[in-house]
Amino acid sequence: MKNWKLNSWRKYPVKHIPEYPDKKELDQVLSKIKTFPPLVFAGETRHLKQQLADVVDGKAFLLQGGDCAESFAEFHPDNIRDTFKVILQMSLVLTYSASLPVVKLGRIAGQFSKPRSAPTEIQGGKELPSYLGDNINAIDFTEKARRPDPKRLFKAYSQSASTLNILRAFSKGGFADLNKVHLWNLDYIKKSPQAKKFKELEDKIADALGFMEACGITSDFNNRLYTVNFWTSHEALLLPFEEAMTRTDSTTGENHDTSAHFVWIGDRTRQIDGGHVEFCRGIENPIGIKCGPTSKPDEIAKICETINPKNEKGKITLISRYGHKNVEKFLPKLIRGIKKEGLNVVWSCDPMHGNTVKSTTGFKTRPFNDVVNEVKNVFAVHQAEGSYAGGLHVEMTGQDVTECTGGARKISDADLSSRYHTHCDPRLNSDQALELAFLISDEIKKNSSYSKNAIQAAS
Repeated sequence: MKNWKLNSWRKYPVKHIPEYPDKKELDQVLSKIKTFPPLVFAGETRHLKQQLADVVDGKAFLLQGGDCAESFAEFHPDNIRDTFKVILQMSLVLTYSASLPVVKLGRIAGQFSKPRSAPTEIQGGKELPSYLGDNINAIDFTEKARRPDPKRLFKAYSQSASTLNILRAFSKGGFADLNKVHLWNLDYIKKSPQAKKFKELEDKIADALGFMEACGITSDFNNRLYTVNFWTSHEALLLPFEEAMTRTDSTTGENHDTSAHFVWIGDRTRQIDGGHVEFCRGIENPIGIKCGPTSKPDEIAKICETINPKNEKGKITLISRYGHKNVEKFLPKLIRGIKKEGLNVVWSCDPMHGNTVKSTTGFKTRPFNDVVNEVKNVFAVHQAEGSYAGGLHVEMTGQDVTECTGGARKISDADLSSRYHTHCDPRLNSDQALELAFLISDEIKKNSSYSKNAIQAAS
């Protein structure tokens, strides 16, 4: 990698990285973290990239979901399990609809830092630094809590390691066995309007598995029925930590950011001459690039070429986040610009960040219908432009929260205060996430059919 070094990003301007009052302490913490074991491994990263290459070719679909920002306070095995369950449920719906494998990628085990729209906030006439995520400062509105503390990185690493341990046990230990789909249900899903639909899907899968078992195809002989690959991701925002977690693979000499399998560059930090792009161009991980209304097609193309000069399939995922009213205005231009340069990318839709509004009760929220409409609009544009919409990127949780309005259970502005637990942006609850999967399943099916026909025509 020409002129790239592990710390070369430090020579570039960077945004949304905090100023630590005690830089000596920060350096000591980072030096210690450099000696810690990797959280993920180079072989896993390469495997994910292969799966994402299939998405580029229209042979798979990407589902990326999880917390807006993980917190230390809500860390609990049950919360991890429930989020994992919902992602499995959504994947099952999408797999059945599209007849395609679904690449399962969690916003989990490291998604702590968040860029904020303002460096400070005011409460009761008092102004303090903004909350930047639990690995940087605390959410409590006090001077001490809001001061960036390097030691919080130790707890973030520990929580990420514990989360990965649980996820590996769930994904490889039999919990994800298709014969146990009924165990994936959450108590409150059973009472939801989606329960009947999901039960019908369970029954169809049971019939299919019964037929396969009669043919001698069981999980005893095929571990694909028994296990799933579940990958982790987060925004590569806090570059000092990402640098400390980057290791050189002894078998290939490649540099891998071992904090997660997949990292992304946010809409606020994707400057072509910035430190985040510089760091990401030197690591082998698959990289996501958020694309919003301010992104220009030629700039996004340049970033893709900088990070992926070999145009490797599976390396780059473009995650559009326009807001449901802006999709038709911005997305066609971006698709045409990327196609013009002949770039291989996964096209994913983030219907959350562009649809954030303030409720009448003062809470940030996201209307469920707006989320659904953005996904449908994105799929329609891709079909019109002759490209494959290959992914969905959602902020969601397995908990029964009330943070996004609407959905089959008709959460209102007045309901938001009852179970509004997020430390940052509003998330779909488990019921809304599963409902979203069902509502867009027809779009996925049409999208998949279009892709298969296009591939056959090209060959």
